[in-house]
Amino acid sequence: MLKLLMIGAGGIGGYYAARLSEAGHQVVLTARGEHLRALQLHGLRVRYDNEDLRCRAPAFDHGTLVARYDPDEFDLVLIALKSNATVPVLEELGAWLKQGSVPVLSLQNGVDNEPIIAGIIGAGRTLGGLAVRIGGHIVEPGLVSAEGVAQIVMGEWPRAGEPADVRRPLLKTLEAAFNDAGIPTTVTGDISYELWRKLVINNGVNPLSALTGLDTRSLTHHPEFRKIVHGMMAETVEASKADGVNLGPQDLEEMFELISSFNAIKTSMLVDKEKGRPLELDSIAGAVLRRCRQLGIDAPYTTTVNALLAHAEASGLSA
Repeated sequence: MLKLLMIGAGGIGGYYAARLSEAGHQVVLTARGEHLRALQLHGLRVRYDNEDLRCRAPAFDHGTLVARYDPDEFDLVLIALKSNATVPVLEELGAWLKQGSVPVLSLQNGVDNEPIIAGIIGAGRTLGGLAVRIGGHIVEPGLVSAEGVAQIVMGEWPRAGEPADVRRPLLKTLEAAFNDAGIPTTVTGDISYELWRKLVINNGVNPLSALTGLDTRSLTHHPEFRKIVHGMMAETVEASKADGVNLGPQDLEEMFELISSFNAIKTSMLVDKEKGRPLELDSIAGAVLRRCRQLGIDAPYTTTVNALLAHAEASGLSA
């Protein structure tokens, strides 16, 4: 049995936490506001396909968490927050995490979270990860809806090193435990490569969906929008070279085929736009544009969609 801390019990973190709790692992959740109060009063409820999962795990705000627990009481800390919350949450919890040696696994969008985490606790405690083919959001306080295959890919960040790396045995334990809990999980030796492949999809559909209000299937099967999706994905492939990942044409076509055949889902950025929440624009399109500038190459599709969406967000307009 593992003892796990899930920082961010929203659509993604809530689903995985409920699965792990149901399998008998001890899970502690963090949340805030009305969602936190509902978790404390009634527990977490997750709708997934035809299942109705219930999780009565302890839930706290970050201040209470720090006061009640030592970080090394946990076998693993998972972060499932929006990428734009990574810096603020580490400002709150960084000093606490540095008191211990517990590894931290990011399950977030983008390619910049792991470097930020490693900058606080060290690369030797940092695990990279991504949630694959899952959509999820908070329907109301205490209630999460999730859909999709809901896989996890994880690995030593930035890539597998020496065989004696202390993270290696833990990753094997996590892989077995997560799979036993009904979460299809694999460990990769090159998590940076996998993170960039996911960013190819995220940059292809997230900003454009928030701009147009369309789901992933509508975008990828539209005669014109599919060209923009493919163009933004191609620009992400080129941007990966700035990090030494060097994705190629095969990665582009595989990712485009994957998102084109996936369920018709609202992207996380579209859900945030509809709910008036800050968008993960900087960690998705912004990450691509920064690296394209570094490489001295143009990214006209990403530049245009990013500018239009940033303007709409700043103006308080509905896309």
